[in-house]
Amino acid sequence: MAQSMLPFPEMTVDYAKPTRRLKSSAGAVRRSNVPVDRRWTTALADPSRVIFLDVETTGLSWFYNDLTIVGWVSDGIYQLYIAGDDPTPLLGALRAAHALVTFNGTLFDLRFLKKAFGELVLPPAHIDLRYLAKRAGLTGGQKAIERALALPVRWGIEDVDGAEAVLLWHRYLRGDDQALRRLIDYNRRDVFGMCGILDEVLDQLNVHPDLLLSRPRYGEDIQALLAQAIPHFPGREDRQLSRSISTFARMFGGTPAERATVIGIDLTGSEARASGWCVMQGSRAKTLRLSTDEEIFSRTIGERPELVSIDSPLSIPFGRTRVEDDDPGRDQFGIMRRCERELKRRGINVYPCLLPSMQGLTRRGMRLAQRFRSAGVPVIESYPGAAQDIMGIPRKGSGIEFLKQGLADFGIEGPFTENTASHDELDAITSAIVGSFFLAARFEALRGPSEDALIIPDLKSDGRRGMIIGISGRICAGKTTTARILEKRGFAYTRFSLVIDDEIIARGENPDRATRQRVGTEIHNEKGQRWLCENVLERVADQKLIVVDGLRFPEDRAFFVERYGSEFLHLHIEAPMELRASRFAEGEQGGLPFEIADHQPVEAEIDELGGIATAVLHNDSTIVQLTTKVLTSVRTLYQGRNRKCLSQLL
Repeated sequence: MAQSMLPFPEMTVDYAKPTRRLKSSAGAVRRSNVPVDRRWTTALADPSRVIFLDVETTGLSWFYNDLTIVGWVSDGIYQLYIAGDDPTPLLGALRAAHALVTFNGTLFDLRFLKKAFGELVLPPAHIDLRYLAKRAGLTGGQKAIERALALPVRWGIEDVDGAEAVLLWHRYLRGDDQALRRLIDYNRRDVFGMCGILDEVLDQLNVHPDLLLSRPRYGEDIQALLAQAIPHFPGREDRQLSRSISTFARMFGGTPAERATVIGIDLTGSEARASGWCVMQGSRAKTLRLSTDEEIFSRTIGERPELVSIDSPLSIPFGRTRVEDDDPGRDQFGIMRRCERELKRRGINVYPCLLPSMQGLTRRGMRLAQRFRSAGVPVIESYPGAAQDIMGIPRKGSGIEFLKQGLADFGIEGPFTENTASHDELDAITSAIVGSFFLAARFEALRGPSEDALIIPDLKSDGRRGMIIGISGRICAGKTTTARILEKRGFAYTRFSLVIDDEIIARGENPDRATRQRVGTEIHNEKGQRWLCENVLERVADQKLIVVDGLRFPEDRAFFVERYGSEFLHLHIEAPMELRASRFAEGEQGGLPFEIADHQPVEAEIDELGGIATAVLHNDSTIVQLTTKVLTSVRTLYQGRNRKCLSQLL
């Protein structure tokens, strides 16, 4: 994983906090003697040692996206680096210059240069026009400033912007050399535009003559600059392009994701607008547009998926108690979760989950997720835009056909490649792919305290995390005996009744079976099963081998799958009722009779767990035979998933 890369303050004259705006009441720019830094005015004295630079990239995230081209102007000559070329001329030009001029380079260009080329020798002065222009009363992006100054730099490519630049690169990768020519033309207009902006800014700031005896001009004749021929570039076959080679087969071959059924949902905030829905079986995807929660739920359950992946916030920020703005924790805890803050830090734009326009979606996503979980179906939160950035697939903003092609290039098959699938359906496919990354244990979970994780792909993960086994079964079927067998083989042991016992003792009561069943039902109804699961897991969460004794609800299973993916196995233990009653009579000291204890509300959904367990083991003989069944099942089920942990265990 790439490390956090900050700007270069030791090389940068920082104009991020302009002292004042220099506009008259009529809005016209006016001159003012604003103090400037002598370091860069001195550096600008020799135009041949000033370099204007702009980068193009595969997206906005310095963390996940890559450089495509770098254009620079020095002494009036435009030069070019294309990904896969020898960077020596570019690096040499930077090393030789006295001053570097960018527009927003502090936050963007320099980060990408650092990521692509490591430690750079940059000019001692960096002039970021985004901030310097503000001191001259010029605000907005580069193109807005060019329009305000009437710089004649965009004629013929007025329709090209940053999103189009990304699309042009993808067209080039697919064989369109003219797309690269247009991208280069767009880049050089950016660089020439900076030359003109710097001239105007120097005029507006009215730099004193004794700092610059003869003020240099960099963009005085834009038309002459544009008259330069676009540099020749070799064909794609002559350079090593860093295009992603990740595919479904490479990522998921030999993993549980290879043949899994995963549902992806691109959810909308209201049932009045159809949501994108996808069922993906292995690498084959089929999509629909569904409107109501009932349609989505029934269609999904009918596919019997291993996992549901929803493009919607599924939790609220730590400290918040409800979605609405009248939550008393609104001012203190805000509207953003930790996962959203982290994505923003990595350069991926994401809406806060409790932004007013997002509240309906968040409320609906949480409601639908809870319904799936109660049915024992695990649910994860996904964000298709982030996943597409990580996988090197063009987002829908770059053009729906390129998103479709990117999914096909990844190895996804289905009618969507020929039909007019909507962008919602294509994002639903991407959500399903995130589910495949999850099941293959090739994911990163971004979460904060009390917040469910946002799952994003991790292309560098080796897919090996650990083993966790959950045990369910009716009273005296042999759950604890099974768990203790695994504990003797190195598993960290935990069980639900330990948390319940803590609650009972805190109340001053005696933790016998009847009290555990009663208090367990109260916790289930009042605090919820996920609260109980979190506390059970806290006791052993730092261990690689874990066995959890006493799953009682389908929601318990959903929780552990959501936390551990395919590393979680669920063993359900069965035994004849007469044998269980006999064991109960031998071990129970007072308390409820077997028939009553076996039919308490907290035991009501245990039989459902048998229908969704990874394996069902019959414990109707000796402990020796049960031990053989348990170890054989674990060996068989984990074979090929986690050989290192398996060898430690068996």
